[in-house]
Amino acid sequence: MAERADGGEAILAACRDLGVEVIFSSPGSEWAPVWEALARQRRDGTPGPVYLDLMHETLAVGMAIGYTLVKGKPQLVLVHAGPGLLQGATGIHGALLTGVPMVIASAESTTYGEVPPDPGSQWYRNLSVVGGPQAMAAPFTKWATQVGDVSTLYGSVVRAAELARRGPAGPVYLNVPVEVLLQEWTPPRAARPVAEPGARVSPADELARAARRLVAAEKPLIITESAGRHPGGFEALVAFAEALAIPVVEPQSAVCGNFPRDHHLHRGGDAAKFAAEADLIVLVGCRAPWYPPSNRPQETEVLVLDDVPHRPYVDYQVLGADQYLEGDIAPTLRALTEAVREAGIDEVLVSGRESESRALVPAETAAPATDAIDAAQVVRCLRELLDPDAAVVDETITHSRVVQRELRADRPGRYSYVQGGLGQGLGVALGVKLADPGREVALVIGDGSLLYNPIVQALSASRAQGLPVLVVVFNNRQYLSMKLNHLRFYPGGAAVGEDDFRGVDLSDQPALAELVEPFGMTGLTVTDPGELKSVLAQALDTVRAGTTALVDVRVAR
Repeated sequence: MAERADGGEAILAACRDLGVEVIFSSPGSEWAPVWEALARQRRDGTPGPVYLDLMHETLAVGMAIGYTLVKGKPQLVLVHAGPGLLQGATGIHGALLTGVPMVIASAESTTYGEVPPDPGSQWYRNLSVVGGPQAMAAPFTKWATQVGDVSTLYGSVVRAAELARRGPAGPVYLNVPVEVLLQEWTPPRAARPVAEPGARVSPADELARAARRLVAAEKPLIITESAGRHPGGFEALVAFAEALAIPVVEPQSAVCGNFPRDHHLHRGGDAAKFAAEADLIVLVGCRAPWYPPSNRPQETEVLVLDDVPHRPYVDYQVLGADQYLEGDIAPTLRALTEAVREAGIDEVLVSGRESESRALVPAETAAPATDAIDAAQVVRCLRELLDPDAAVVDETITHSRVVQRELRADRPGRYSYVQGGLGQGLGVALGVKLADPGREVALVIGDGSLLYNPIVQALSASRAQGLPVLVVVFNNRQYLSMKLNHLRFYPGGAAVGEDDFRGVDLSDQPALAELVEPFGMTGLTVTDPGELKSVLAQALDTVRAGTTALVDVRVAR
């Protein structure tokens, strides 16, 4: 039978022109046309994306998130119909919150076998969705639609990826019906490599007005959640803060490392404490700077610098800006720094803030000597043992502030926090490793968070793809966050009086270190503070030799 190009070839051609490097897939029967196009790609030696078969949708999406955090460009994720889309929804929503661009695709049937080609009876019996799977995807994606014909499939994939990259960056969804995938396709004459997005910076008069505010401020403060996610944002924020000696706070809502934690201008994570004393607050890439939202300092001016300050996917958001600078983070910070210099810096004010900041640098306190392992001790050991350029992915809950504080991330990409629902950490860490194989990658994760992950599928992918990572479990054998929230609402309730809590106990969990053994990986458990560093070093040696290792650390709290 003569070969003919169909929808599978259209998708692959779009991937090539977009520069998609990896197709992450938890396979479904609709994707046979893509698989056939991939087989032809390999047979003919045609350059194109690598395809990964993965065993769970959360894993596929998580790996795409991690990969894109490193590479910056959207990749393609293929899942199965409506059920596969829903399985991956937690990760897709996490990508939306994190601002990670990607294209998610699944299918439906539009003919149910009434006319050729026959898509299979499963689409009629089990997989049809009223309104189409794009209706399912709409609440947790940036944009969702159906592709109506093969003639628009190539252009729809290209448009989806371009939309995904524009601010606010995030996941987009395409429903590509089986019938469209099987239609004969004629490549468009206008196909060409897709251009990079252009940079956006506020006009000179707006920059000058913001510069005047900054020069006049006596106690300015920078609060940032995501500057480090933007290309060049980390370095541009350092240069801007240093030019005016402005203290920087990374609140609990920070999604990554944005500013060196060991810098004398870094003030930690308590935004409310310093905001109360500031006369100008600069919000750089912040979606939720105040909590509760009405807690904006009333007598303080607020300058907002963001690519899209008001996130359309956030149901309620209060920034309270006195001025906006809307544009790409790094170019806008650089332009604002130059505008400040042109406006004339008050060297006396800046010198005073500089001296004050250096005097406030706290000395690192020693961990308390106890018979139990303290979470801070774990992070300090990791900071000492890991390569300085290692990437640390964090899916802890009650220990996240400790991780952020004690890791002292000092460069871009050093620290990333997993956004959205739990269960994505293993996939994100593996995606980071796939994107940068020469980089050391560690996942710090709570025992409750780990048990939400597709553990078997992720460990299988780690072995199959040669992606060794270090997994460090902060194991307190409970869902402590559940207990803390119960205590918030009922501090003197019956559960406290009777020590009778629900949704908390994880004492019957399996031996976590043994979960990796069927995959030929190293699993270790440590309970003695005196042995912690040597056990972590042993596990890290295993990872450096090419095999994933999991350390079950029994922490005191």
